[in-house]
Order: sequence, then structure tokens, then C-alpha cells
Amino acid sequence: MAQYTKFVGPDVHKDSIAVAVCDSKTEEVRFYGTIPNTEAATLNLAKKLSEDRSHLSFVYEAGPCGYVLHRQLTAAGYECRVIAPSLIPKKSGDRVKTDRRDALMLARLHRAGELTPVCIPGSEQETMRDLSRLREDLKAQERHLKQRLSAFLLRHGKSLPPKTTKWKPRFWSWIAELAFPHPILRIVLQEYGDAVKEIARRIAGIEAQIVRELETCSLAPVVRALMTLRGVDTITAFTLVAELGDLSRFETAPQFMAYLGLVPSEASSGGTVRRGGITKTGNGHVRRVLVEAAWSYRFPARKSGRIRERNEGQPPAICSIAWEAQKRLSFRYRHLAKSGKKQTVVTAAVARELAGFVWAIGCQVRGRSVTLPCSEENRWAR
Repeated sequence: MAQYTKFVGPDVHKDSIAVAVCDSKTEEVRFYGTIPNTEAATLNLAKKLSEDRSHLSFVYEAGPCGYVLHRQLTAAGYECRVIAPSLIPKKSGDRVKTDRRDALMLARLHRAGELTPVCIPGSEQETMRDLSRLREDLKAQERHLKQRLSAFLLRHGKSLPPKTTKWKPRFWSWIAELAFPHPILRIVLQEYGDAVKEIARRIAGIEAQIVRELETCSLAPVVRALMTLRGVDTITAFTLVAELGDLSRFETAPQFMAYLGLVPSEASSGGTVRRGGITKTGNGHVRRVLVEAAWSYRFPARKSGRIRERNEGQPPAICSIAWEAQKRLSFRYRHLAKSGKKQTVVTAAVARELAGFVWAIGCQVRGRSVTLPCSEENRWAR
């Protein structure tokens, strides 16, 4: 039986871990020391700290080292939480930052209950997330290479012929016939073109792998359910599930919207109310794909052949949510656009409400019933 609790604050780095400890009996927060970042050293630390039969509660910041330490400690039977670095309370006048001070701060704030834990993904979800982010990284490289090729053509006065679309077969045929005064320029163009084609081939391979992953993945039902929404195809739905996991862990739709940073920022005091652009906090990967999906709602609501195909085999309740989303968001897009709002503002507002419908479908798949925003008195976002 544990006599009391020790709160342990490891400041984790690639090769070392700075450790601070405090307990529930005294106010003292002491620096334990620095240990190697290895499983053996971590478990040996936990064993030494629990020799007096105290309960250990570890906490460390989410970062580039991932969740390895969390899995090592929980597998050994110890309590461990990973907390959000952006939500750590900080003193504005504190200008000194060291590993020792960070560890002491983590232990002290953990004992006070001032830290916000993050949701730890399972191994399958983390694998999906890595696959999704690999595609994002390759797409960023592809955009950069295409910009370099376009800039090269512009620099040398090569204009695209009429009725020719970039990166299509006719474009590559035109590229192959271009002539330059110096043979080296032809080599430069060829290398740029080959690089663009190679990165496109790799992206296509990753997308094919994503489709294959959905054949055996336990989270595939959520992905396919989200694909009933307009603007949410395989890649978007896969990204949503890979980044968020179980959507039903959010109590309400506004909480989910705030988590994604899609709610307006505010700086109000006294009788003054000031609201600005969206906060852009939380998961930027999900926010990006939702904003991209929101652009599709500029068209009138209709069940196209592609949407009907994605609706096949889905429960009527999920299809109903998707259709309500399309009707509402298409109207919202046109209404806000007619009121004179900028397109970017309109799209962000539609993305915010789209997030609510994504949450509703995620909850429905998990067997949790939710209320849709069917009236002005029951709106998700204001």
C-alpha cells in the first residue's frame, strides 16, 4: 500500500533526462540529478524512488522524443502523463531556462495539478500518423520542386503554350521540345523535371499504401464514415483519424473546435470586447485539411455520384449527418460570402462548423448520440 505520492518531473532530451522530485508530505522540490536516456536507467530511477513504498507519478513534456518514456514507465506499472508544452503556466519575468529549472518546474506544477495532459495515441494510430505526415512532407518537397522548375522557365522566357495545363502529359511533351542557347541549361531543366516526376511517383506510392492500410486497420470504419462528408476523401479522412484518434473523447463540439484552433481569439477587459482571427492553436495538420475541405461548400448542396458511392454501406444516421452538414455549410458559405466577408474568413468559419460535423460522425461511430445544430438556439459556433 502506497504511503504517499512522489511527483517526478523528468526533462527529457535525446541523450539525457534531468529529474526533479517533490512529494505530498513536504513543500520541498529537489533536483535529483541527470540520468542517461535509456530504458535501464529510467527503470532503475523508478525503482530507487519507490523504495520507501511511495506512489510515483511521472510527467514530462510532449516533444521530439515521442512517447517512448511513457510506454516504458506504464509497462513497468508506474503512472506517467505527457503534457502539452504550450499550456504550461509560465512567469512573464522568468528569463532563465535550464534543464534543472525545467525539471523543478514540472515536478512543482504537477503536484499543484496545473498541467494539461495530451492524449497518447496507440501504436496503430501512431503508425497511421507517421504515414500521413510522410505524405505531407513529400507534398511540401513536391511544391518546392515545382516552384523551382516554374521559376527556371520564367527566368529564361519560356511561357506555357495556350490550352496547356502544368504537370499534365502535354506540359511534359512541351518541356521535352524546349531549346536553350547553352546545353547546360537543357541538363538543368531535365534534372528539375526528373525530380518532380520522381517525387510524384513516391507520393502516389504512399497514397496507395494508405489505401492498403485501410483494408486491415481497426480505425478504418471511422475513416470511411468521415468520407460521407463533402470535401472529405480518403487522404483527408485518414489524416483526421490518424491525428485525432477517438473523437468521442471531446465532450462537446465547441471544445473540439477550440482544440483545433478554429475559434476566434479574444482580448476583452471590463466593458471592452475585442475579437480577432482564429487562435490557430492545437493540431495544425487537422486544421489545414478541414480548411481545404471547406472550400468545396461554395457550391450548392447535392448528392453527386461520388458522394453516393461513398455513402454505400454506411449507417443511415451517419449519411443523415453528412447530408445535414452539406445543406447547412453550403448555405453558410453563400450567406457569409454575400454579407461581404473575405473568402478566407468565410472558409475558416465553414471549417469551424465542419469540425462539429466531423465530431458528430466520430461520436456516432462510437455509439454516442449527439445533437446537431438544427436551430439558431442550438448552434455549435457563434
